[in-house]
Amino acid sequence: MKTLNELNQEYDLELERIVKEINKKKAKTVLLQLPDGLKQYSTQLTDFLQEKTKAEIRIWLGSCFGACDIPQSNADLIIQFGHAKWKY
Repeated sequence: MKTLNELNQEYDLELERIVKEINKKKAKTVLLQLPDGLKQYSTQLTDFLQEKTKAEIRIWLGSCFGACDIPQSNADLIIQFGHAKWKY
């Protein structure tokens, strides 16, 4: 299993941007939606975000088939991750 740092370098998860967004919106609950390939890293992501914010971080365990697959939730903020490497 990769470290969160290795994962962030490989996939550019924009973790610092996410932290800023959570803090800017003063979100109390945040739902992370991850594709199956990244779900194994959910606790690492949760720990990181809870360290950097005051939000309660929750993990969506249902499907994640892209931007059109938004879960019904009462979370203040939903963060959806893709699993393809970003190439520009």
